Amino acid sequence: MHTYIRLMDGLARALGVLAAWALLLACAISAGNATLRYAFSIGSNAWLEAQWYLFALAVFAGAPMLLKLNEHVRVDVLYGGRSPRTKAWIDVLGLLLVLLPVCVVTAWMAWPFAVEAYVQREHSPSAGGLLRWPVKVAIPVGFALLALQGLAELFKRVAYLRGDADAVRVDYERPLQ
Repeated sequence: MHTYIRLMDGLARALGVLAAWALLLACAISAGNATLRYAFSIGSNAWLEAQWYLFALAVFAGAPMLLKLNEHVRVDVLYGGRSPRTKAWIDVLGLLLVLLPVCVVTAWMAWPFAVEAYVQREHSPSAGGLLRWPVKVAIPVGFALLALQGLAELFKRVAYLRGDADAVRVDYERPLQ
């Protein structure tokens, strides 16, 4: 279990770095696109679609890292002001009843569409557009990676509830700013 947690946390960190670089590249492409369009009246659907694809990559690659860092969206009505043990139980229930089932079902349901897009070598209908299948494959892969990190987070919470106080931090909340 500890090996799996370390492996997934390391993968989440690497994916987080990939997400950061994808966002930086998307911003650079956006700036370059705007400069070319307004300064030289040159536009490109491929570069515009590349921005969207990089943003999708950033979202799907960054999600496991955000979950690892506990920086994802949370409803503080249930979580805020609770004891660390209660927070761990809320996390366990949320992971088991919401995150993991949603990730597994979404990955499972999206996979046939991704495979079909790959087999057909699906392209964008825009003139000069890019292949569509890479971004469609990112959907099930991204949800599968998020589920794998969710499983690591579940293991951490269970270890904490069993008495391993160092297994997970449960004091994530920051004061309102």
